[in-house]
Amino acid sequence: MPARAIVAKELAGLLSALAHPHRIRIVEELGRGEMDVNSLQQELGISHSGVSQNLAILRAHRLVAERREGRHVIYRLAQPELALWLLQGLDFLEREISRGESRRDILETARQHWQQGERQKAGVR
Repeated sequence: MPARAIVAKELAGLLSALAHPHRIRIVEELGRGEMDVNSLQQELGISHSGVSQNLAILRAHRLVAERREGRHVIYRLAQPELALWLLQGLDFLEREISRGESRRDILETARQHWQQGERQKAGVR
């Protein structure tokens, strides 16, 4: 198989692992720092099993890693740059928006929230 075909297949796998709103939110939350399933459940407002199922997909694609603290499993991004990459994706969406100001406002709110998390992680106020 030619190298470009292999790379295209790998990228498609990565994008498919991210192709769900809950998984994007999990990446965004983990971009702020480590979290357990219960914390993710509270932030996402979905069931414990929903969080676990989405984490399993992200783990299978090696996008998240885990460590144990007693009985608790703590999750983190395997490559923290992934959260920044999603933040950059907002720029692409913003350029493509043609539905009016309300969508731009939503994107700007999300961008500010995500950037705040990145600044907190970096220790910048």
